[in-house]
Amino acid sequence: MVLLGLISQFGYLIGLPEPLVTGRELFGGFSSNAVMSIIAVMIVGAGLDKTGLMSRVATFIIRVAGHTEARVIPAISSTVGVISSFMQNVGAAALFLPVVGRISARTGLPMSRLLMPMGFCAILGGTITMVGSSPLILLNDLMLASNKALPPDQQMQTWSLFAVTPIGLALLATGIAYFVFAGRYVLPGKATESVTSGASAMDYFQKLYGLDYAVYETVIPASSALVGKVIDDIERLGRLRVIAIMRGSDDLRIDPARDVQIISGSVLGLLGAPERLREFAAANGLQLREQLETFAEQLSSAKAGIAEVVIPPGSELIGKSARDVWMRKKYGISLMALHRGGKTLREGDGVRDLPLQSGDALVVHTSWEALAHLKQDKNFVLITTEFPHEELRPNKVNAALLCFGVALGLILFTKTMLSISLMTGAIGMILLRVLKVEEAYRAVSWKSVFLLASLIPLGLAVETSGTAKWIAEQTLLYLGGTPIWVIQLAIAVLATCFTLVMSNVGATVLLVPLAVNIAIGAGADPAVFALTVALATSNSFFLPTHQVNALLMGPGGYHVADYMRAGGIMTILFLSVLMVMLNVIF
Repeated sequence: MVLLGLISQFGYLIGLPEPLVTGRELFGGFSSNAVMSIIAVMIVGAGLDKTGLMSRVATFIIRVAGHTEARVIPAISSTVGVISSFMQNVGAAALFLPVVGRISARTGLPMSRLLMPMGFCAILGGTITMVGSSPLILLNDLMLASNKALPPDQQMQTWSLFAVTPIGLALLATGIAYFVFAGRYVLPGKATESVTSGASAMDYFQKLYGLDYAVYETVIPASSALVGKVIDDIERLGRLRVIAIMRGSDDLRIDPARDVQIISGSVLGLLGAPERLREFAAANGLQLREQLETFAEQLSSAKAGIAEVVIPPGSELIGKSARDVWMRKKYGISLMALHRGGKTLREGDGVRDLPLQSGDALVVHTSWEALAHLKQDKNFVLITTEFPHEELRPNKVNAALLCFGVALGLILFTKTMLSISLMTGAIGMILLRVLKVEEAYRAVSWKSVFLLASLIPLGLAVETSGTAKWIAEQTLLYLGGTPIWVIQLAIAVLATCFTLVMSNVGATVLLVPLAVNIAIGAGADPAVFALTVALATSNSFFLPTHQVNALLMGPGGYHVADYMRAGGIMTILFLSVLMVMLNVIF
């Protein structure tokens, strides 16, 4: 699109007709309010994610919705839809982008099957209130401007904040239902019902070492004989591993030392063969939780897992056993199995009491943070080299919330431009050291930024050349004498088409005066026709030209054909529900 503009500029230089956009307008998209807002909100979202806040939100959604696509999609989509009813939809989508990434990593659901529903519902959520999208914010001002040319008896009343709420809720519910029932057919990527966190890693170790392990949780009741024992007693008795323990409300440990005592109400994270775990639970009156609740975040595949390490020649651990060196307490790793001389030795073989030898391959459970430290230790050589070991800054959570709160406050309670409000929060993230400059740069999806910046001059050319106005006038010219609902539908379709090739604000500014005049001529309510335009400009699903769709195209790995397939049906559903709700309510 920028290339077309450059060709137009070159043609003007060699004597062809005047270009559709000037040189300043051609590159003006890169400094536009929308593009700067997207850049800023990506940085703000990355800052919140860096503190671990987004991980907690992801944990809560997984706890409520589980691990199945049919439940995760409505949980994410409804949350984002409600948030975007009072926040710019692109901001809501960008804020939840890292949340969806973490949910995808923990559940195994492909990002491509989660991001598009989330993005579509962020757009739909903007129709719930009169401040949810730019067209609805502008609508009352455009109506007041049109009133100046109307006689007193035809003056329009402005819309209240929640006048569109029933319509917006119906549209949002339609979008969620659409992806729940039809998502498996229209979304790219393979549908999956449930994937246990770390399942692929478990498959690898099962094939290589014959380890058939799973992770469960259990609560130790006061009547249990395990109360008062230490972790080492439980592991010897059940031939399993205690990889996490929660004692009280603030004592949570991952891969705890073997001398930690079990108290009443303790929650244990257990790792072992499923059959053995069930036998242990039945023998001690325990109930296993197959889905992690207490340790959903700490034991997620993004935070911890199973790894392989080798004892190299010259290691100080040679000749010592895991029990001798207190391996969990010192290194933060729980020994599950040891591979030596072509044989795999497990807990039942007394693996923790065996003196280590050069070349021993250890299969361990550990947090990725501990494994990152182990990488620098000369006593081990890591076979598992690819693992997520991002540096989180939980100590910066208050600073991140302050920056986000300042940005949100400027948006909601002042008339400061959206881009300036969000950029204030983004710069605050850097100044308060929530993010480093290079981390802020990497947080921006530059592919999405360039796509959106290129679309802006294209829409400007369509609008300023008179093309959009001519199409609108010619279309409506042929509708004389038709029923009012047909004219209203034609206006909605026009608004839908225009918003695909130009900004939704530009389409609204252009079509609202035309819709008002047509409504008066046809004897219809001009305020309803104006509202039809403002709502229909949110019907931008068929092409990735909307800011939200452009934002998610890169992270989701989408192509234009993906939007045409899923967005085509959504466009028809939007128009159908919009027309029914407008005519039922008004």
